[in-house]
This record gives sequence, structure tokens and C-alpha cells, in this order.
Amino acid sequence: MKVAAASGFGIAIVILVVYSLREKPLIRKHMAMMMGKREHSVAEQKIEELISSRRYIYKDIKRMTNSFQEKLGQGGYGYVYKGKLRDGQLVAVKLLKNLKGDGEEFINEVASISRTSHVNVVSLLGFCFEGSKRALVYEFMANGSLEKFIFKSNISEANHQLSWETLYNISLGIAQGLEYLHRGCNARILHFDIKPHNILLDRNYCPKISDFGLAKICPREESTVSMLGARGTAGYIAPELVIRGIGGVSHKSDVYSYGMMVMEMVSGRKNTEVEVDHTSEIYFPHWIHRRLGLQEELGLHGITNGEDKGIAKKMIIISLWCIQIDPRDRPAVTQVMEMLKGSVEALPIPPKPTLSSPSSKFPNCSFSVLS
Repeated sequence: MKVAAASGFGIAIVILVVYSLREKPLIRKHMAMMMGKREHSVAEQKIEELISSRRYIYKDIKRMTNSFQEKLGQGGYGYVYKGKLRDGQLVAVKLLKNLKGDGEEFINEVASISRTSHVNVVSLLGFCFEGSKRALVYEFMANGSLEKFIFKSNISEANHQLSWETLYNISLGIAQGLEYLHRGCNARILHFDIKPHNILLDRNYCPKISDFGLAKICPREESTVSMLGARGTAGYIAPELVIRGIGGVSHKSDVYSYGMMVMEMVSGRKNTEVEVDHTSEIYFPHWIHRRLGLQEELGLHGITNGEDKGIAKKMIIISLWCIQIDPRDRPAVTQVMEMLKGSVEALPIPPKPTLSSPSSKFPNCSFSVLS
């Protein structure tokens, strides 16, 4: 009897092992589904805890966009569609795609922007989180993104070149929005993706910072933040985010991106484009820095009077300070605002922004770059 019982028990073990091997894919699939549901519920809980914006169901998103009829733009994140709320208010609906894991970028954007309220930061009116369907509902910006108005390849009769006074006001407005994110919120918000595409303009060309998918929220008292990997867009990303030993990652990383963007606003082309008239240098910041140092004409389009020339020179000098390689040599956004509002004659020309540039401070100025 004992032998028979032992034999029966052994057979049962064998059957169980064989069954588990045969059904392993099913078990694995079932576990994956359970993990997916768990990740979704955790993400949903995070969002519910973080924001007070209105939540829409996917059916509402389809209705307000008339089944996604009018596309305003697109990017790696997905698509943006024009929509209308029941009260007639126009909105921009950002429909996200290819979200990984629990949708970290979606959570970042909702968590960051729901904490803000500023004239130079785009307003989040609502969101949709329904299974894999996720969308953000923003206030509608009639003039779209800044890049349509500054790059020569994008400028048409519909998107005319902006005046130097308008470019100045836009650069000041963006600085005010960044200063609010860095100093005006309960927690400091680092954007990490400041570029022309992410600056939206209303009908009066008032700029608003958008796209907080790469943003990081940190305590205001922290001077630097830890990062697991680089964040940002090539051409605007601060060097300390990709090269070790330059300096800590901080609000100065946004200042660098801001400086690169302002440089493009002045030049009307991307900084890395291999097209510069009458020079062999292909990097516009170096080319324009040399012209300033030699007190040569800036060679920029659209300058018709002394006031335009002063605005252009001021924006160039400020942007060159902002893109200094060592973050300690860059001004904080508060100092950027002071420089924009001050006299161009009071601004010293910074060192050429290269890895070999000596560290420098503003000489005989009321504001310091070390902040």
C-alpha cells in the first residue's frame, strides 16, 4: 500500500510538472495581464492624487474633436487636434501614443502642469485616462508654436516674420514663465525640454510654455537634482546632462536650453545648420560671438533701425551667457529677466561658449551669473 501511495504521489508530481511546462506561456500571459492591470491602477492612483483637473472619458475626447477631424500638429508623443468644449471654448487635445510602462511621461506632464497657474504657462483644462487611451486637454493657442515664425523654412505669408519688438517680448515672456516654474511654485519644476516647438503663442503672440513630458518636480531648496539619464532634445540639451564632470544638473539646465532657443530666434535658423554666409564656421553661436568681439555688423535680417539693432544685440549677448558650458557661469532666470529689461550697454560680452572657455563672471554689474 505504501509503495502504491508513493507511486501515485510521484505520478501526480510528474503530471503537475508537465502541465506547468505546457501551460507556461498561458501562465506567463496571465501574469503579464495582472502586472499590466497593476501598473495601470498605480498610475491612475498617482494621477488622482496629484491633480484636480476635470477628467474626461474617451467618448468625450472624440466628441470635442469631432472624431479627430482637424490635426494641429504631431510629434514623438502623438498628435494634437483642435477641439471645442460644450460651452464653445476652443481647446487643443493632445492624444498620446506609444506610452511605455505606466506612462511616466503622461504622469509627469499631468502632475507638473496641474501645479501651475501663470500667464506664460499653458493651462491644462482636463485629461483622459481610459485604459491605453490617454489625452490632455489644453487651452487653444491661435498662433500655434513659435517655430513656425522664426525658422526661414517655415515662414510663409500666413506665418509672417515677427518684428524684433515682438521677438523681444516673447523672449521676456518665456523667461517669466521659467522663473515661475523655478521659483514661483511650491515645488521647483525643471522643464528639460525648452525649445521653439514647445512654446505656444496666443492670438496676441503672448508665449506659453508647454509639453511637460520630461519635467522633473523637486524641492525648492535642492540646488541640484539626480538624473538616471539625459533628458531633452538634441541642439537644446545642456551639456551637464550628457557629459560628466561639467557640473550638476539644476535649473541652469533650463537656462541653457532657453539660451539656445533665443539664439535661434535671433538667427532665424537652427544653431546646428551648416549654412552661414561668408564664413567657414558652421556653429552660429561661435560665428556671432566672433562678430560681437570684433564689433562687426551682425548681418541679421529685418533690422531696420537702431532700436532693432539694440534688441538683437541684447538678445545675442544674453543667449551667449545662457549657453556657457559651466552651469555656474550661466545666469539664473531671474538675472536673465533683469538683463532683458536693462540697458544693452551694461552687458559685457561673455567668453566663447566652448569646453575650454575660462570661467567668468559679469564684471562691474549689479547682477551675478552665479546663482
